[in-house]
Amino acid sequence: MAHKRKRFREILIILLFLVYFFLAARPIPKEIILAPKWISSLESSSLETSSLKNPNVQSIDDRDLNLFPFLLGSHYGYIDSDGKFAVNRDLSFNIYLGRNMWTEYDAQPDRIEIKDILEEPVINIENPGGYPVLLDDRVFILGSDQNSLSEIDKNGKTVWKYEFGAPLTCMDAKAGLVLTGSLDGIIEIFNSAGERIFHFAPGGSRYEVILGCAISHDGSRIGIISGIDRQRFLYLERAGNINDDYKVIYHEYLDTGFRRPVRVIFIDEDKRVIYERTDGVGFYNIKNRRALFIPLEGDIYTCEESGDKGFLFIVTSSPDSKHESKHEIMMTEDGNIVSGKELIGIRFPRDRWFPFSYLNKTNPVFLRAPFKSDDAFLGRNSELVVGGGTVLISFDLEEK
Repeated sequence: MAHKRKRFREILIILLFLVYFFLAARPIPKEIILAPKWISSLESSSLETSSLKNPNVQSIDDRDLNLFPFLLGSHYGYIDSDGKFAVNRDLSFNIYLGRNMWTEYDAQPDRIEIKDILEEPVINIENPGGYPVLLDDRVFILGSDQNSLSEIDKNGKTVWKYEFGAPLTCMDAKAGLVLTGSLDGIIEIFNSAGERIFHFAPGGSRYEVILGCAISHDGSRIGIISGIDRQRFLYLERAGNINDDYKVIYHEYLDTGFRRPVRVIFIDEDKRVIYERTDGVGFYNIKNRRALFIPLEGDIYTCEESGDKGFLFIVTSSPDSKHESKHEIMMTEDGNIVSGKELIGIRFPRDRWFPFSYLNKTNPVFLRAPFKSDDAFLGRNSELVVGGGTVLISFDLEEK
């Protein structure tokens, strides 16, 4: 009997080891390396322009473009995947940069000229009565009192206009839909004809206001930051076709509320939605219905919007002394403080669930790279482009 009990214990130990090995153990993740590709100065006296400027190129449809719109310090424009500028201009007016269109405008414009990335005028809007918003290759005018929104066609004419009961605080547009949030705590969705197809008041807060909103690329999901005292994040989904209502799938109370516009972004091909939280960033995984909070030092200064291949990059900013251990602080000769910035790389946790996974947890932050600059730019397409001061640097992401 003693021999049988010993044999049973040996078999049990082997079985438990095999269960752990196949279910709990994870392969060691590969290290992500940022390999420099090119560097371009915004103030170079001999700027090499993009081949987009070739006189044989007559329209933006003549070639497959891969341009980053950038806004960094006193410069803005578009740069291609080789580090050459399609547009590089000094900032002297208000600017709105879209993916394929942009415009400069006065504080109270009596005329707005929309240009493409060849710097050719494509839309002229006379007496706009407000300010331009370029989203999803569409042109909108936000009324000067922020209580109205209209869409403009290619001829500069108003397609539709809607009057709101309170000033708009955020908006997004994708899949032919427009999502808006307003000061009175109401979100509304409009179709391509300007007809309101959904409205919702989250409620539950002492001050009702929508501080951030985003709609997914297929228009079936929305994320919002709502209210002050208490503030919360809400994720909603549409049940079926475009005429169905959106239902709340998840909501989360946030520890401390913001009193400013807040970022909400769908990333990673709409697999996740991220949202600003105090001292960090929140992630909601749409597939497994789980939320995750990743603490960060400093405020989020800018964030890339792709989250492609399981990675997200963020630039944080810390202008005060409490972050000096993590961020370098520099004082200029005229006494102005140059805030410390830090490039943060985040690797998303795996979607699958593993037993004993607590034994294999890894830090989702795989990159911390501090730098000193008043301003910063961050963009991502086939590569990562980081800007600080008057320099843009491109990196390829390599796994080793």
